Amino acid sequence: MLNNIGLPGLLLIAVVVLVLFGRGKISSLMGEVGKGITSFKKGINEGTKELEEDVADTAKDVTPEETDKDKA
Repeated sequence: MLNNIGLPGLLLIAVVVLVLFGRGKISSLMGEVGKGITSFKKGINEGTKELEEDVADTAKDVTPEETDKDKA
């Protein structure tokens, strides 16, 4: 059913949504969506940065610890 919408159908849906909600409501909604996307991207970047720091911390210390057998 959704495969046959096409461009005229999408334009009709956009016009109906604009009439129902009004320009101000839609612009504020899009602003909130933009803020949500921005915070999502920021969270993803912070998560990957944290993972990279953890990997870098474990990769720094690769020397084996000395045991009593090694000292003798």
